[in-house]
Amino acid sequence: MVGINRKTALAIFGLLRALMAELAQQGCPFRGEIEVDESFFGATRVRGKPGRGAGRKTPVFGMLERGGRVHVQIVKNCSKPTLQAILKGHAHPSSHIHSDGFRGYDGLVDAGFARHHRINHGSGEFANATTHINGIESFWSYAKRRLAKFNGLRPDSFAAFIKETEFRFNSRQGGTRSLYKTMLKTCREKTLRQTQLD
Repeated sequence: MVGINRKTALAIFGLLRALMAELAQQGCPFRGEIEVDESFFGATRVRGKPGRGAGRKTPVFGMLERGGRVHVQIVKNCSKPTLQAILKGHAHPSSHIHSDGFRGYDGLVDAGFARHHRINHGSGEFANATTHINGIESFWSYAKRRLAKFNGLRPDSFAAFIKETEFRFNSRQGGTRSLYKTMLKTCREKTLRQTQLD
């Protein structure tokens, strides 16, 4: 329809996703009530490999500012130092953190955050008054449904697609038309370089 070949079109889409990832970084740090959780993306669980992210799944850490946005980041592991380092870089110390009972979130108050509220999923608890992580779990559901449409992604392209999903989720209030206007305005201000297509 536009007179360009498939490789050029894919390259342009790659640049647009990189731009979405850049736009998604704006607005940090998060403040107020923040939900945190981790999820695993990839092939179905491999038989004989139990545990978190068994097989070749990619671990992703996510945080959601209630009434606001979500931030996701691919991580090498879900250890306490890894998760707390991301939180310190993206959440204001005055924030109230909501999490499940995973040990990677131990010591958040000692790390400088105002409050830490936990939900114990292991005992069948999913909400306790205002303490829950339903928002970030809703994002995981949205992300997995959306990415499933691509019938599998190469590991080297997954980061761009998950950040695009984050950007789309954060722009959902205005609908597709709002997303289009945001990208058009940004591309006019910051031209996609032709040399990056070579």
